[in-house]
Amino acid sequence: MYINNEEEEYNLALSRFESMLKTNKVFFFDSEEFENIILHYLDTGRVNLANKALKLGMEQHPNSTGLKLVQVELFVFENKIDEAEKILKELYIIEPTNEEIYIQQANIYSKKDNHIKAIECLNIALEYTDDSADVYSLLGMEYLFMDQLEQAKDNFIKCLSHDPEDHSALYNVIYCFDFLEQNAEAVIYLNEYIDKNPYSEVAWHQLGRQHYQIKEYEKAYRAFDYASLIDENFIGAHLEKAKSLEKLKQYRDAIDSYKITLAIDDPTAYAYLRIGKCYQKLNELDEALDYFLKAVHEDPLLDKAWVNITSYYVKTNDYAKALEYIEKAISIDSENKTYWKKYGEINKELGFIEEAEKGFGKAIELNDFELDTWVSWIDTLIKVGNTNEALQTLLAAAEYFPGEHEIEYYLAGIYFSILNFDLGEEHLVKALTINSNYVNEFYKAFPNLGDNLTIHRIISNFNFLKN
Repeated sequence: MYINNEEEEYNLALSRFESMLKTNKVFFFDSEEFENIILHYLDTGRVNLANKALKLGMEQHPNSTGLKLVQVELFVFENKIDEAEKILKELYIIEPTNEEIYIQQANIYSKKDNHIKAIECLNIALEYTDDSADVYSLLGMEYLFMDQLEQAKDNFIKCLSHDPEDHSALYNVIYCFDFLEQNAEAVIYLNEYIDKNPYSEVAWHQLGRQHYQIKEYEKAYRAFDYASLIDENFIGAHLEKAKSLEKLKQYRDAIDSYKITLAIDDPTAYAYLRIGKCYQKLNELDEALDYFLKAVHEDPLLDKAWVNITSYYVKTNDYAKALEYIEKAISIDSENKTYWKKYGEINKELGFIEEAEKGFGKAIELNDFELDTWVSWIDTLIKVGNTNEALQTLLAAAEYFPGEHEIEYYLAGIYFSILNFDLGEEHLVKALTINSNYVNEFYKAFPNLGDNLTIHRIISNFNFLKN
């Protein structure tokens, strides 16, 4: 079996160092081994061990430039900026062409939010480095910090031209394209990248995302399919492929793709939810319910799944069961406005008007600014006889929803009900002007006004003038 010698030596050095700490024996390591050991502990957040390794390293190699640069990195990590800069000045005198000095100085400037100076240092580092890709990537990040997305994008592209396998840079390039709303340009770039790197599943996946954003779902599907063929365990590719298939109304194929993600890794509530939605589109409601139930079992806070479960029982006219499930959802998350609105709708269907009023009122208290929620609440307030609160709610709704015919009709009905005929007529005329086809709904909301001759006269006069 082939073994990577560098990786084997790295692991051996780390193992020897940790053995040394346990036995209190002192082993010899070359300076590069110490650098790798220190950076390992720094990357894993074990700063105390990094400092121990640095102390031993400096004792064994007091003149090592590499170890001093690692010491700078450690100082910057610990926010000891003055100490770090002092070492860099000393190193600059000794090795003015060492690119790592400028990279570390750029890191310090960046930490101080002086990104222009950081960029100056990185441009100097470019003159001396053999690893241009890394420096271009750092330049891209500095421009990102400054919100200069075009320059950031250009530097990440340069990074990829030197190191096509730098996936972090590829993601950053696409982030820039997305932020700049350059989807078409992103597609061109990714196609050029794929021409040179045809087996990059990341690039195919990103290409699919771009096509999906501009609603080219067939092309998106093909790109995600390539990504999933290159790496059959690429969950993101399978998920996005399934989403594209949904958009193409190929629901059974979408279900198959979602199910692949369940086989690759632990099941997710999102995948269960989407499978349920696909079965719903196929009108296979029992299968849909089964997956919605699996979704809430996996994630009890997934509100869309709870709503779909209750909607299933509403469609089958089993309102008692719908109420049972929406009450379960509310017991888990009592601050969810969608649950309370659904609670109001179900109770209204069951004829529990006081509970319905409570549900709609709670939804609005939780900042539900949907017009139909307000209209439903007003309707239930009227039905429970709370005319004054209904009127105050209507006046507030008129400010949120100016020019909406439902609000005007309800205002007219309330004012006629409390015998304020002038305001009643004013709002009824406004309502008729906006939408004269709502009259039947008006009479359903206010059956007590069905024989009101004044209202009949206003409506007749309006229709006469209209014709």
